[in-house]
Amino acid sequence: MNDFDRLLLVSIHDVSPRFETPVEYLVERLSELLSGQRFAMLVVPDHWGEAPVAEAGAFRTKLRQWAEAGIEMFLHGYFHRDDGVHKTLLSGLKARHLTAGEGEFLGLDKAEALRRMQKGRSIVEDAIGMPVAGFIAPAWLYGTGARLALAETDFAMAEDHMRVWRPADGCILAKGPVVTWASRTPIRIASSLAFAAVARPLLAPLSVLRVAAHPGDVAVPALLESMDRTIKNARQTRRPARYAELLDRPRKIF
Repeated sequence: MNDFDRLLLVSIHDVSPRFETPVEYLVERLSELLSGQRFAMLVVPDHWGEAPVAEAGAFRTKLRQWAEAGIEMFLHGYFHRDDGVHKTLLSGLKARHLTAGEGEFLGLDKAEALRRMQKGRSIVEDAIGMPVAGFIAPAWLYGTGARLALAETDFAMAEDHMRVWRPADGCILAKGPVVTWASRTPIRIASSLAFAAVARPLLAPLSVLRVAAHPGDVAVPALLESMDRTIKNARQTRRPARYAELLDRPRKIF
């Protein structure tokens, strides 16, 4: 496999008027690191019910400009806040320990998950003037209801922490953990820095490497430095790419 075949997929999560300044900073930083705007943005229609994209005219204009420049836009939940009912022990444990109350699609039933997907998609596509690239649940967490709802949509792609797949038939498009960082606590900062350092050599054999940045990373210089190092290292053997390229690289049905 040559370097041209090895892909680097980078994304900015939690794109919302609520985080407009750090998102703009990440756009500039990633554009420089990737020699262009070859990355994705994950848009939250109304972050925690306090930042509706539909009512943020200036931010909507920026979203459309970024989309027209070639940045892929994904729907990223609806509220990004977990208000679902967790009926299993595993779901409850994930909700408590894998995210700070933001696993929105972990406890939703099928009907509510589908309603939020459809409504959120309408809001984002109205803002950007084109179809979204796919759907990615907040914190990469999906419950049974969310997966059933996805099967009834025509989103081209979905992603969790370990894979990217095509909802229409379950075809896996890429496998392997996302390299990302956490800024909520000193322990999470330290652990994410350690994982990124280990991941640089450990994930080198993957044909597709995914890297995800969050607005909170901007406030922690060590996280930004680690992100820079990870992307620069990956670029030695990979080319920055768009998620859409995965649709021509199917793997297997799960």
